[in-house]
Amino acid sequence: MCLSLHCNHGFTRRGALKTAAGFAAMAGLAPAAIFPATAKEPDDGKPKPNAINGDEALKRLMKGNARYVSKKKLCKDFSAGRAARTKSQYPIAAVLSCSDSRVAPEFAFDQGPGDVFVVRVAGNFVHDDGLASLEYAVKYLGVPLVVVLGHSNCGAVSSAIKVIEDGAELPGHLPELIQAIKPAVVAAKAKSPKDLLGAAISENVALNVKLLETAPPLLASFAQSGQVKVAGGVYNLANGKFELLS
Repeated sequence: MCLSLHCNHGFTRRGALKTAAGFAAMAGLAPAAIFPATAKEPDDGKPKPNAINGDEALKRLMKGNARYVSKKKLCKDFSAGRAARTKSQYPIAAVLSCSDSRVAPEFAFDQGPGDVFVVRVAGNFVHDDGLASLEYAVKYLGVPLVVVLGHSNCGAVSSAIKVIEDGAELPGHLPELIQAIKPAVVAAKAKSPKDLLGAAISENVALNVKLLETAPPLLASFAQSGQVKVAGGVYNLANGKFELLS
């Protein structure tokens, strides 16, 4: 797995999306014919639930996390609005999260169904398919905020450290995954931190925030114009608190 967003590793879902768009163009179809209506398209004239800026969306997530930590979560009827959600979705944030089973973005931010668009991969790093998913959330769902969600005691980052420091060998496709996390470990080691794992976890979040902010053509454009805010932080498994990177 290459850290570059432009590497060609053969047939991928992102490639499939491009192919589908190409077929649609040849057939004279508009993008809306491929994807559902965007959150920004007018219909009844009412503001969409996620018609807010990135700062406001982040405030909502942080307030939700505070409720989660203090065990004052909002009571939710998960069946409410189910029928309406079959027609559209208006998430207030897209979250690039680790696959770790102990990290549940909807719970950590105390959000309900349809509020958070989640992309997950062990090590919460940007890869082509994940990038395409986030582009979809921003372009077609009107998401105003993208969050890179790292977490304490991350096994993927810990494995990357063992590969670099101890020469550990991993089976299957794991070396490709670790390859994407290595730059964060190298950057953290250069600072000689007391807690290399914690520093590498934070560095991994910071590097991927930067990748998303500068990812052409969509996210970079949306971020530079202020239409989308990109933020990152680390979730503490022990106390449930999400802390933004400074």
